[in-house]
Amino acid sequence: MAEDDVLSQLLHAWRDDIESVPFPQFSELLIPRQQVRPRAVTRCPSGGSVARVTNATRRTDA
Repeated sequence: MAEDDVLSQLLHAWRDDIESVPFPQFSELLIPRQQVRPRAVTRCPSGGSVARVTNATRRTDA
């Protein structure tokens, strides 16, 4: 039973220690604005053609 008393005392001391730390009070949540990247205007100079990408790992039997 003496061990229970020591553990209870340690628990109460720990709880008092935790409760003694003031928690900051915020009137409003201040989150800085994120930087936004400007959208790049991409126009194909050759009249809207799309670049074609091939799968280099695909094998064709021809």
